[in-house]
Amino acid sequence: MRERKIKAPIVGIVNAKHSENCIKEALDLINAEKIIRPGQTVVITANMVDNKSADTGTVVHPDLLRKIIRYAKEREAGRIVVAAGAGGAPTAKVFDEVGFNRVIEDERIEFVDLNFGPYTEIELSSSIVPKTKLNKLFDEADVHISFTPIKMHKEATVSLGIKNIALSWPPTEIHGTPKKRLGIHEDLHEFIYAMGEAFPIDITILTGMNGMYGTGPSDGKAVHSNLIIAGTDPVAADAVAARIMGFLPQAVQYLFRLYRRGIGEADVKKMDLRGVPLIQAEELFSMAALGEKIAIDRKSILSIHGD
Repeated sequence: MRERKIKAPIVGIVNAKHSENCIKEALDLINAEKIIRPGQTVVITANMVDNKSADTGTVVHPDLLRKIIRYAKEREAGRIVVAAGAGGAPTAKVFDEVGFNRVIEDERIEFVDLNFGPYTEIELSSSIVPKTKLNKLFDEADVHISFTPIKMHKEATVSLGIKNIALSWPPTEIHGTPKKRLGIHEDLHEFIYAMGEAFPIDITILTGMNGMYGTGPSDGKAVHSNLIIAGTDPVAADAVAARIMGFLPQAVQYLFRLYRRGIGEADVKKMDLRGVPLIQAEELFSMAALGEKIAIDRKSILSIHGD
């Protein structure tokens, strides 16, 4: 894997309720202007897993996607591509029915359905899926952005930036619909870990404005917490989002393995956290999801193991 553009684990948290442009504010917090440079190819992998509305928390909101595109335009990106590979329905169906098509047409940028080629191939440290083909866009991107709702998941524990990449990019043309033909779900955590190890995510953007609690990725309770999380380190960003849902790093097997492997930081004490304080973010999400303020870190910021 090539190195990320910024190796430091910077995570910014924004309360969209108090922000005129929550996406720009979150990206400014993590110095995203140092990542997206003039003339570069920027690929935004947007979660479009199924043809359910953004209000359900299943997919990202088209309006927020538009804000990310415009942020990249303001930084004079040379080529901007929105990419998605749905697993629950044909990507084109999700694209049209949820309203992503209007954003792409209005902004006059490219859209790539990751479920089809042409392909490149990568090797993975997965015993079940030791290699996979990916759309050749993988080799063309200067900057990879993962954009997804903050969701619980009935198999992966959480569905966040790394899982979004890991399940969006393997093509249904090869892996089937849903993507189970070659064994991804035989050990889902191992596969997500292997993709997280091989796929460089330069910017993670996680939205709690339309998140999900419970049986994700598409059948849980919609949660509207107003939180936006952005990060330069995909492990760090996902670890913070998992934490606001009540999970320490070891509760998410693939995240903990990536941390132990040195791919990213999962200890919030070693992160550069900016914006909304962590405890406040935990309480905002739990209040929206459960109607009660609950925070792992209420008494003090806990270590990697909760000591």
